[in-house]
Amino acid sequence: MLSFLADYEHIWGPLRLLRYLTFRALLGALTATVIGFVIGPWLIAHLRRLKFGQHYDDTRTGDLATRFDKKNTPTMGGLLIFFSVFISAVLWAEPNIWVVVALFVYAALTGVGFRDDYLKAVRKNKDGISSREKMMWQTLVTIVALVALVFHPTSSEKIRELWVPFLKDPVFIFAGGLGLLALFVMMFFWIVGFSNAINLTDGLDGLAIGCTITVALVYGIMAYAAGNAIIARYLLISFVPGTGELAVLCSALVGAGMAFLWYNSHPAEVFMGDTGSLALGGLIGVVAFMVQQPFTLVIVGGVFVAEAVSVIIQVSYFKYTKRRSPTGEGKRFFRMAPIHHHFQKLGWPETKVVLRFWVISLMCALAGLATLKLR
Repeated sequence: MLSFLADYEHIWGPLRLLRYLTFRALLGALTATVIGFVIGPWLIAHLRRLKFGQHYDDTRTGDLATRFDKKNTPTMGGLLIFFSVFISAVLWAEPNIWVVVALFVYAALTGVGFRDDYLKAVRKNKDGISSREKMMWQTLVTIVALVALVFHPTSSEKIRELWVPFLKDPVFIFAGGLGLLALFVMMFFWIVGFSNAINLTDGLDGLAIGCTITVALVYGIMAYAAGNAIIARYLLISFVPGTGELAVLCSALVGAGMAFLWYNSHPAEVFMGDTGSLALGGLIGVVAFMVQQPFTLVIVGGVFVAEAVSVIIQVSYFKYTKRRSPTGEGKRFFRMAPIHHHFQKLGWPETKVVLRFWVISLMCALAGLATLKLR
């Protein structure tokens, strides 16, 4: 929004810097960080006063729930990330269809996650909103986002292209009714899948947000490259006019994530809850589609994928062994899932698990960036 001030550079010369996307991206990160530090103490105190504490299912976590006393730590910390990102992006990103849709998805899923956390923390409903209701809202959000992108003249052509890593041309064009249906299914799967994946990762202090920062940083670079005709031509990737502004949004997420990590590092003063994880997964998923890098997210977000896959393996293996066991008792593939708890069960301190997963996340981020050149 404040980019319009560049038109007044004749009054004050330095205002011309607002024409540069990189400068506004840095301002976005800085603004989000400052907002996060300013509202963080107030928000945490307010959540603690309202007793919006984290709910734990002791039958699932066993001794881990007592080893790491987190029952009274407030949740809904995703609100800190949301306000920091939203305000910063509105201030420094030039509004276009890509930014508006991304912020819509983020805001809508933050509302869904907040309702889920509210039912768990205040109404003491350990299940929160039903899976059916959550799926309904996620479906509606995906439909609105897709309709806006498909019918807006700026994005209608590019959003129909499907790009994959290592290839320099789109592999498929979503045309016609069936094509749009296929595009909806893919986008829905990405939004829901990565929402659940980040939610599963959010089990140790600082783990989910630390990995989110690396993913946001990579997609900020990818958004900048996709929105720059010269860079896109050099890298042989899709040139998507206007998506460069998503770099401001991603940089704001990096800044907000660092501010949140300050309070979420061990021992955590606040958890992001579904208010954060559900919305962050949806935001990252839709940004990946808009910059024509959806499958690259599987590489960049490798930690999130591993966490989700570990749960799938654990559940599938347990059901399989239970059916084949004469006593009807199932076996577990991991000591505990998601996989970060498996390493805790092996005796690793929580901080060691988090730091090593951060290292893996950074390696995945670098591997994802490498795909831009390998074509």
